[in-house]
Amino acid sequence: MRPPGEPSGPTSSRDGYTRPPRAVAPSVWALPDGDTADADGLVGIGADLAPATLVDAYRRGIFPWPHPGVPLPWFSPDPRGVVTPDTVHISRSLRRTLRRSGWHTTVDAAAAAVIEACGQRPQDEGTWITAEMHRAYLHLHRIGWVHSVEVWDGMELVGGIYGVQLGGVFTGESMFHRADDASKVALIDLLERFTTAGGRLLDVQLQTPHLASLGVTELPRHDFLDLLVQHRDRLVRLPSGRQPVSRLAERFRSSGDRG
Repeated sequence: MRPPGEPSGPTSSRDGYTRPPRAVAPSVWALPDGDTADADGLVGIGADLAPATLVDAYRRGIFPWPHPGVPLPWFSPDPRGVVTPDTVHISRSLRRTLRRSGWHTTVDAAAAAVIEACGQRPQDEGTWITAEMHRAYLHLHRIGWVHSVEVWDGMELVGGIYGVQLGGVFTGESMFHRADDASKVALIDLLERFTTAGGRLLDVQLQTPHLASLGVTELPRHDFLDLLVQHRDRLVRLPSGRQPVSRLAERFRSSGDRG
């Protein structure tokens, strides 16, 4: 994959769950489907980052991935990185963090801060989260298509993840940490909240060695696209309240015994 106490904002409801996303207009672009990608996963170049464009793209299983010096490219990789409660792996050291850190998590309490932090990388590394991408995904958050999980050590934001939700499919875009294990905790917390709410597929786009260590597996693109079509229109609302990360040690106890 690629401020404390802030109010929940327009994507959270008073009943403790995220609100359904607002409808967007049809895209003005004729976007290709994900199964038209070339061997590198590239499906096309161009278009824009308007809400209608992005929602249509994710519904087709494609996503933007800016590269310096070229028009905006769109990708649908094969295979696709995914994680489920059956595959997630909690190492012994991570289990200790879950049990002893005293951290808590929230949903959509500080989405702007999470997106900004995900884009902060050492200058020599660069980042695909350009200013345009930051604005686009923050706009999607405001209308209910993007959600974030925040990890708090007291009142300090120490980690988080954000991504695009289409019903029962959540595509994680990026995560960050300012304390050891905090990004891992964010991903596991998202998995627990999402699947408990009825979500079916947590997509992380690309498997990396870091994500593989957490139990991310690879799914053939055609299988991913089939599941996307099946579940993208379901109503799934994430529980957004503050919760202790210690609950996750019990929730994923059997998977942790493997590491």
